[in-house]
Amino acid sequence: MKFKAEINIMPHKALLDPQGKAVSNSMKNIGLPEISDVRIGKHIHLEVEADSADAARAKVDEACKKLLINPITEGYEFEVFEI
Repeated sequence: MKFKAEINIMPHKALLDPQGKAVSNSMKNIGLPEISDVRIGKHIHLEVEADSADAARAKVDEACKKLLINPITEGYEFEVFEI
């Protein structure tokens, strides 16, 4: 069976996010002072072939841990859907 995964990767809350800070500071300059505390992350879409949804989740989790994230600076969450 084929599954798709939607993965969201964000910097840990305890770490400074310089890109998010720069965007947050720029909001007042473009007339949006009510927007603050911006955090910038990554969104990854992928497809995986697996026998079951549990097997697909395990493969996506392994891909995240081995390649897609830096566990020192980032956390992640994902959803898997059958297609």
